[in-house]
Amino acid sequence: MPISIARPNLYSLPKGRRRPMGEMNVTPFIDVLLVLIIMLIMVVPIATHTTDVDLPGPPTHLIEVTENTVFIDGQDQLFWNGKEVTSDQLTAQVYHAAQLPAEPLLRFEPAPLASYDKSAKTIALIKDAGATKFAFVGNEKYREFSAAR
Repeated sequence: MPISIARPNLYSLPKGRRRPMGEMNVTPFIDVLLVLIIMLIMVVPIATHTTDVDLPGPPTHLIEVTENTVFIDGQDQLFWNGKEVTSDQLTAQVYHAAQLPAEPLLRFEPAPLASYDKSAKTIALIKDAGATKFAFVGNEKYREFSAAR
């Protein structure tokens, strides 16, 4: 008759006992990292010398960049900052504005009933006069097209 040996089942635990933990204990790892950080802080040398850099101070004078407006009304008349001008006068004004050290922004605002031909010729005139800072303004008023304007 064969002899049977009873072996204890390691996975069945008596009441009140818990199973062994299956996760890795990271507390010693964190302790070692903290010690290494403290050692690194202690070893890093303190800055004992400095390099002086001359930084610019506040500006002595403020540069005022102005804005000029070119407006074309419904009868195709040109206006420079609210004053009526001819095409030659507009060319001279734009040329002189473009020659300034800080070129001002040129705002172009045609009326809704201004002709396309006059607007296109005015834009070409402004370009030929040498303006580089140019913006269309007031277009948001004409987001929706209606003939009742």
